Amino acid sequence: MPRFAIALCTALLALTPTIVAAAEAPREPYGINLEGFPYPYPVSLLPLVNDGERLRMAYMDVAPAQPNGRAVLLLHGRNFPSSYWAPVIKTLTDAGFRVVVPDQIGFGKSSKPSGELHFDTLARNTMTLLDHLGIAKADIVAHSMGGMLAVRIARAFPDRVAHLVMTAPIGLEDYRLSVPPIPSETIMENEDRLTADGYRKQLQTNYALKLPPEQVTPFIDTRFNLKGSADYLRWLKSFVSSYQMIYREPVVHEIPLLTQPTLFIMGADDHNAPGRPNAPEALRAKMGQNAELATSLAGQMRDGRAEVIANAGHLVFLDAPAKYDALLLEFLGK
Repeated sequence: MPRFAIALCTALLALTPTIVAAAEAPREPYGINLEGFPYPYPVSLLPLVNDGERLRMAYMDVAPAQPNGRAVLLLHGRNFPSSYWAPVIKTLTDAGFRVVVPDQIGFGKSSKPSGELHFDTLARNTMTLLDHLGIAKADIVAHSMGGMLAVRIARAFPDRVAHLVMTAPIGLEDYRLSVPPIPSETIMENEDRLTADGYRKQLQTNYALKLPPEQVTPFIDTRFNLKGSADYLRWLKSFVSSYQMIYREPVVHEIPLLTQPTLFIMGADDHNAPGRPNAPEALRAKMGQNAELATSLAGQMRDGRAEVIANAGHLVFLDAPAKYDALLLEFLGK
């Protein structure tokens, strides 16, 4: 067995006692592909092969009642299943757009791979999905980590993207300049020790949530009901790989090179910065100035624009839906 595989198996086995010790009140378990968690529209599965591994990519394909002939691709963030786009799906379909909403490989109802995650692979998967659906060109609306993926798609497949809406994206700075590299085994241990209450507080702090507690609970459930799955460790490994992808594959240097019309919609209170707790104390306060970073980057682009919504955090499209929808539809209508 290769040394990497031996090390991984050892790390996973070492986590097992922690999982038992950290157990909270019993939860009805979901499968690691969120079996048991409902989505707002029917979910289909597209077979894919990544690095020789057979996988399935979950997606919703929502048709409008009165089509305008255009399609929008919604790209989710790291800590959220694509179901959280439900209000935006309705806004777009009511305006006549066909809306395609995938769970990227490694997330939501899609397969959790045994290998590492990479933005280039996720970009190719997404283009394969559009090809499967017969969509030659789409507008992209992306949130958080999805914004980083959107940059890779727009750069690698520029003729496939009409407009780009970056909704509170991360990746507006190169986190490697502030945060030291962290071994995956360490991140796995820290993530596994996290409790549901701790995760709720983490979301409230990192994302400056304005939502009522009951609206946050499904995000807690999609994370912690997985712990009852026999495949939980495989999910955990994939989740940690997504952090390493964000850290190791920055896109900020490519954003000024985008040629598509691009709108950043930022929450004024959004200071999310992955890895900040691991940064030297002197650098932490400088990280996550996301509204300012977006405004600066927009000014360097051929056709960039930034809008900042007051009293909104990282989940800006849920914090301020009326303002967000107005900006979204105005921009896509150009």
